[in-house]
Amino acid sequence: MGSTTDKIKGYANEAAGNVKQGVGKVVGSERLQAEGAVQELKGKAQVAVGDAKEAVKDGANKVADKINEKL
Repeated sequence: MGSTTDKIKGYANEAAGNVKQGVGKVVGSERLQAEGAVQELKGKAQVAVGDAKEAVKDGANKVADKINEKL
């Protein structure tokens, strides 16, 4: 999966998790609140993975640019 895909899925999971938590609070469901919290954390992790992939790619591109400058 690419960094953008990871980020999109992550933000979607964060949003869905927030909605679940809100619905859980309204209806008084601790289970739904907990599921929402877990889904939100999953989303945050996915976004972090996307950020890390992007940083690695950017770093590799900078190294490649430096090498090409010397050639």
